[in-house]
Amino acid sequence: MNEPAPHLLIVDDDERIRDLLRKFLMRHGFLVSVARDAAHARRVLAGLDFDLIVLDVMMPGESGVDLTRTLRESRDTPILLLTAKGEAEDRIEGLEAGADDYLPKPFEPRELLLRINAILRRMPEPEPEEVQPRTLRMGPVRYDIERAQLTRSGAPVRLTATEVQLMRIFAESPRQAISRTRLVEELGRDNGQAQERAVDVQITRLRRKIEPDPKQPRYLQTVRGEGYMLAPD
Repeated sequence: MNEPAPHLLIVDDDERIRDLLRKFLMRHGFLVSVARDAAHARRVLAGLDFDLIVLDVMMPGESGVDLTRTLRESRDTPILLLTAKGEAEDRIEGLEAGADDYLPKPFEPRELLLRINAILRRMPEPEPEEVQPRTLRMGPVRYDIERAQLTRSGAPVRLTATEVQLMRIFAESPRQAISRTRLVEELGRDNGQAQERAVDVQITRLRRKIEPDPKQPRYLQTVRGEGYMLAPD
């Protein structure tokens, strides 16, 4: 039986870097979720467990070092800090806060990959009873991220191939609005208003499978002017 892919959380206020790292790491076999700042990361971490967090130091609001220090009060998830600062005192501050490693920007993505794999190799194997399922909870509905399986009260719910793709996209970025344009691109469709309307139809169908009341969506929400957002319990 194959081991589940490690699940990473990328926290960076630069959307271009988030997207670049997400795609690069997914190509190398990781499950990847993203957050745009410390506050967003806290909301994501409230509902999911991760194997490693890649965290930018220089963010508006709460810094990566401050978030690291707070996270260390309640969890031992490995943390790799990214920063434009390369001075020794900044590296020491990050490590003293509880980070496992530190990589100054700019860096080669391959070096980041090597650092991540090195940290994961150092982690002790969890006992079987300690393994946490990577599952999104939406009332009686559960979505198993690794198996791409949806269940309602324990009974399987059949998803179409497009719905599986949509759930994968939303599960990578829970509680983050995703534009219709990006959904069209991720689904491999040609750009255009017709395709965006087609996405709207797919969202409506998916809501029927996960919402208690599809006409008043609680979990797969419309974010005015931004797109759609999956907000699990």
